[in-house]
Amino acid sequence: MAETPPPASPVGELVIRAIAMPADTNANGDIFGGWLMSQMDLGGAIVARNLARSRVVTVAVDGMSFVSPVDVGDTVTCYAQLCRVGRTSMKVSIEAWASHFAHDTPRRVTAGIFTYVAIDAEGKPRAVGQS
Repeated sequence: MAETPPPASPVGELVIRAIAMPADTNANGDIFGGWLMSQMDLGGAIVARNLARSRVVTVAVDGMSFVSPVDVGDTVTCYAQLCRVGRTSMKVSIEAWASHFAHDTPRRVTAGIFTYVAIDAEGKPRAVGQS
């Protein structure tokens, strides 16, 4: 079965933008996958929190795949799109795109599905959007 090529442009709403810095690299000089994943998690949490109208926690990450390295100085932009809403949970599709300065064409570097759960003040699950 042939692998599907990445989309030519981002899908979803812009949720976060950051510059990859030297402190975010591994021993090979590539940006840590964990740093990239944390940017995606922060962006996805914005979408989930706005929908839940409460605190949210990340409970799962599905289908994460890294397709291209991120270099120091790249601008990393995350886009998120709500996939599904359950009683207490939300699935958010998140893509990370990178470009090197303004002249470079952005490229998708990773994507994944993040699951968030709405929680109350005591940290217990609560219905999404409940007042």
